[in-house]
Amino acid sequence: MDEVERVYREEFGRVVASLVRRFGDIDVAEDAAGEALLVALERWPVDGVPPNPGAWLTTTAARKAIDRIRRESHRDTKHQAALMISDDTPHEPTGVVDDDRLRLVFTCCHPALAPEARVALTLRLLGGLTVGEIARAFLVPETTMAQRITRAKRKIAGAHIPYRIPEPADLPERVAPVLTVIYLVFNEGYLSTTAGTSVRDDLTAEAIRLARTLHLLLPEDPEVTGLLALMLLTEARRGSRIAGGELVPLHEQDRGGWSRPLVEEGHALVRACLARNRPGRYQLLAAVNAVHTDAPTAADTDWAQIAALYAHLAALDPSPVVALNRAVAVAELDGPGVALAEVDRLGGALSGYHPFHVTRAELLRRLGRSAEARAAYDAALDLVDNPAETAYLRRRRDQLTG
Repeated sequence: MDEVERVYREEFGRVVASLVRRFGDIDVAEDAAGEALLVALERWPVDGVPPNPGAWLTTTAARKAIDRIRRESHRDTKHQAALMISDDTPHEPTGVVDDDRLRLVFTCCHPALAPEARVALTLRLLGGLTVGEIARAFLVPETTMAQRITRAKRKIAGAHIPYRIPEPADLPERVAPVLTVIYLVFNEGYLSTTAGTSVRDDLTAEAIRLARTLHLLLPEDPEVTGLLALMLLTEARRGSRIAGGELVPLHEQDRGGWSRPLVEEGHALVRACLARNRPGRYQLLAAVNAVHTDAPTAADTDWAQIAALYAHLAALDPSPVVALNRAVAVAELDGPGVALAEVDRLGGALSGYHPFHVTRAELLRRLGRSAEARAAYDAALDLVDNPAETAYLRRRRDQLTG
């Protein structure tokens, strides 16, 4: 059962994207993919997982879609025509690159859809997350998220939003929301608690694959390059991020366990995009990660450069989260007292953001204010449901004396 569900999650986006290309209907594609899972759950435990499970799921789902269309006589000629073609038959033009899943992302990220709907729909169709999992990630009730996703799919159908990658002339204005969603998909995989583990490899790998495809499509777009670099440098550290079921913070990680090929590729991409001298958000975040991964040890980190990069980022994105990250660098440069004063000014905006409480706890700890640090750890623990991070925070809290 677990193996079937693992394969299904990994292949879900590929199956749905393939069916949307063929049938032009997201609901048909999603429902057929779900029916294919039921067949797999029945057959695979008996017959074994097939050699190419993705192809098996796609073929089975296509048959289910055809059965559904045949049952529904009101289907239009476009759907009926889909019954007559195989996956190898040429389809109508779908964009400038042959990538079903990237086309699906552009469809989900169409400007006609609300920003929160774009992310939710992409996580549902590309990542195979359940509505409940997405709702927990967005901290909204499941019914609210279900309505949001349903409205987005209706908007796509009602507005006849095309399933295609925009033409080259239209790409620059359409790429920003796609980058946002790809990064959120990556983070959902990297930080996810939705699957009961700290990392969903299939989501992080898919986000990186999509970013690589976009980079090939738009090699001169520095933000595309920056996003790819950011994700590669983050992914490079993944193997050292969890030890013994517990989160390992950056400054304690075994840097010998970082992926040097990913680090080197990420550094080369950062140099390439920053050479244009007009850094955007993803380029600056990638540069921060490049500084961290360039330091042989945590003590060698160039905190002045990191603080400067966050100051540049704050000029573009004056958000409290950016200010919080800059305060971490300030603590290393000017001491925990100065940083704590900056962090405390953010409390109103970040009271529901667990890294805010973690940062306060660590600064209070360094100042010897153990009782206040303990309360801050407790506040963070109330907001975390990641087992690895929970274990780390509890240990840090329980080590306090006084």
